[in-house]
Amino acid sequence: MIKTRLGFWGPLYTTLAVLPGMRERGRGHIVNVASIGGVVGVPHLAPYSASKFAQVGLTQALRAELAAEGVNVTSIVPGLTITGSPDHAVFKGRNRAEYAWFTLSDANPLLSVSADTAARRILQAIRRNEAQAVIGATAKLAALLNAAVPQTTAALLAFAARLLPGLGGIGSERRTGAPSHSAWTQNPLTWLNRAAAERNNQNNDSSAARASSPLRAADRSAALHANESATHDAELTRAD
Repeated sequence: MIKTRLGFWGPLYTTLAVLPGMRERGRGHIVNVASIGGVVGVPHLAPYSASKFAQVGLTQALRAELAAEGVNVTSIVPGLTITGSPDHAVFKGRNRAEYAWFTLSDANPLLSVSADTAARRILQAIRRNEAQAVIGATAKLAALLNAAVPQTTAALLAFAARLLPGLGGIGSERRTGAPSHSAWTQNPLTWLNRAAAERNNQNNDSSAARASSPLRAADRSAALHANESATHDAELTRAD
């Protein structure tokens, strides 16, 4: 439920905080980072998808309402992004199995994009004042299928859900990814995630580095996606 609250209320309250200044100036750009889970309901991530659907709807409505006041609003819809953050995700039930499918998918370059690629696409969407930017070929395909053939998409998602871990394990208890490792996740297939974790200061032993070192542009983009939501005033933000 914490993820559900943060996924919607976080962007909403941040937007409300910066909006008066933008209205006063008659310009500004709000960018809300959602997820492919905000346009396609993802099995085993129902609370997450619920919050992201709400965020995408809010962003679309705000874009329409604020256009006459000179304030632009863009919704970012990334798919899987290799940020190195799965160890900080929270899992329930058969946590080791849930972590395994999540991190293996996240580390697959055929399914995911790098944080640098996502950052460049976000900046491009801002410059172009796009209403929505879906990032990643897999995410684009999922969004297209869901819009064009929702019945087929629902059947495919139901099939995927049957392949995912069933009930059991730790039940409703919560475990992060770090203690959920297994032989499936400690192998060459996940090296991209491990490399990204080191590069983006996602390792548990790098907290001191995070506190003392400024983040590079790519690291900022990774943090942006890892925290799921952000609102930016485009006039105060620029690439290094």
